[in-house]
Amino acid sequence: GMQSHLQALLSLYKLFCPEQVTITLPGKMKTYFKNSEGPWKAAITAVRQRNQGTSPLSQAVFLGTSQPQSRKRKWNAQLVIPASSTNTNNLEEDREKNQVYLYSTNESLPVEQLRTFPQLLQNIHCLEFPSQMGSVLTNPLLLHYMNCVKDESIYLRLYYWMGQMLQEECTWCVVDNPYEEEFKSFLETVYKAECFLQEGFSACEEFLYKTLPLWDGFCCRSEILRLVSWIPLSSFSDIKSYLYNPLAQFFFTSSIYFKCSVLESLKELLQNWLNCNVIQVDLEFSS
Repeated sequence: GMQSHLQALLSLYKLFCPEQVTITLPGKMKTYFKNSEGPWKAAITAVRQRNQGTSPLSQAVFLGTSQPQSRKRKWNAQLVIPASSTNTNNLEEDREKNQVYLYSTNESLPVEQLRTFPQLLQNIHCLEFPSQMGSVLTNPLLLHYMNCVKDESIYLRLYYWMGQMLQEECTWCVVDNPYEEEFKSFLETVYKAECFLQEGFSACEEFLYKTLPLWDGFCCRSEILRLVSWIPLSSFSDIKSYLYNPLAQFFFTSSIYFKCSVLESLKELLQNWLNCNVIQVDLEFSS
């Protein structure tokens, strides 16, 4: 049968070799094989270190895991979204060819050569998507392409990449992470991409549900509340447990400004739900 853990494994196979998995898998996958005590251990350890004033932890504890940090920064490293890039060998070959081949149906068009929206329309059937999925967040033409071509592998690649980035860079889930400004900029980029697509990312939704219980209500406040406004519509029990309850703890103990910010975010969330519902009703009526 189609068991949940087998679905998680098959989704990884389909991500790298889509032609090998012919069955249809759900686009939104839950997190499997996670350590449920990870978030509590991370929060307790961080509070203990701050209260005791001891030296920082030698190994960062991630949200949902008990493994050390997998990606180490250099002293001058920065959190950057990769530029649009395809396979290097293919790119060099394309540069050697004459520009007349760009619109040929037999040739793929690297995203580096994509400049205008009409060019996107003429080559949408042969567009070679970037090897680094994070580059789509800052490229309006590629975001248009995502809206036009509903390719499951594209969303899965972006889901895994974004989920990993959010987990590794979250400043209140990784102990003594000094890169708060970079993380703020990354969250703002994700939010702008959601506004462009008029839908939230599933990886971002899972990130919010995991981290809101550990959030201090201050770090990256405006960015977090903006992301809240794009959470997809789901069951009331999930929304109440993962969204309303954590926000209520801050709402009743915070300033008037914070209360107004939360209400504004929830108002935008309701507007987005209504807009999505109206579009869905129109599509069903037209069909």
